[in-house]
Amino acid sequence: MNRTSPLLLSMLLLAAASRAAADASLIAGAFTPARQAPDFALPGSDGAELSLSRYRGKVVVLAFGFTSCPTVCPTTLAALAEARKKLGAQGDALQVVYITVDPQRDDAERMRSYLARFDPTFIGGTGTAEQLAAVRRDYGIAASTTAGGGSSSVSHSSFTYLIDRDGRLRALMPYGHASDDYAHDLGILLEQ
Repeated sequence: MNRTSPLLLSMLLLAAASRAAADASLIAGAFTPARQAPDFALPGSDGAELSLSRYRGKVVVLAFGFTSCPTVCPTTLAALAEARKKLGAQGDALQVVYITVDPQRDDAERMRSYLARFDPTFIGGTGTAEQLAAVRRDYGIAASTTAGGGSSSVSHSSFTYLIDRDGRLRALMPYGHASDDYAHDLGILLEQ
């Protein structure tokens, strides 16, 4: 073993400790170790193909929901819009991606209109039931539709994924966190 090996080992340990400390300061549950987020290709609400790789270099918040959702989805999207405002100029390096769990009703136009109420930069993804089921499976998202009284409702997982600039899953934020919590965690990821 040469003399530089202990120095190199020390530097690697310091780098790993720094990264662990940054992840430990996240409010959301951190993925340790971080792993590559599964990519996908869906019709986007902006008329272009939606994929995670399209946003490489940005921090991405990936959420699942639907435009007819009465409380959970609008609460989450409002918190994300407020967090983006709180980030100021850093918010330009943030992309919210919202994938529908209700392809029967949520086409690209409806998604665009719905998301614009929160923030015009938010991008929605839709597609066939099969395409969306594959994305949900890759992310462990449960969704089920129940019909009754002439209408239907969709129950679904309500957490969001925080994905770093390199496309790695870094954290999972449970439903109910305020914009300050999102701004805190996203600020950390945006500085890395």
